[in-house]
Amino acid sequence: MPIRPFRSSDADDLARIFFAAIHEIAKHYYSEEQVNAWAPVMPTAERFVQRGADGRLLLVAVNDSGGPLAYGDLEADGRMDHLFCRPDAAGTGVTSVLYDHIEAAGADRGLTRLFVEASEPARRFFLKKGFEVVERRDSELSGIPIPNFAMEKQIDR
Repeated sequence: MPIRPFRSSDADDLARIFFAAIHEIAKHYYSEEQVNAWAPVMPTAERFVQRGADGRLLLVAVNDSGGPLAYGDLEADGRMDHLFCRPDAAGTGVTSVLYDHIEAAGADRGLTRLFVEASEPARRFFLKKGFEVVERRDSELSGIPIPNFAMEKQIDR
């Protein structure tokens, strides 16, 4: 599974992955109202170009043709803000391979702890990767409460 750094030409695909993952995967765990508050419209490609240029690590898992299947990021303090997969690639192991690259990059950068604010479907994934739930939270987007989980994992350098 090829994993590579983000390219600005990936931005449209990443916007579609983000939107589709929420509307097609998260919808099984959240109400329609919550899903629509989380992702009311597809984000612009510019949002992902900015994300890719703000200093965070942004990695992309690609298919044999170079098309993005999943993406994830890692901020300098160890926070993973995004880890999303195309719905048609969910369950294939692509996100697991991508996560492993992100964790290794964190260790290479001297991090000893990774942390996330995980959605319900992501919570299950991160538990399998050795994260522990710190607390359940109720975030609010557009006035709609959306539960998530503060999770963390100690990593070895």
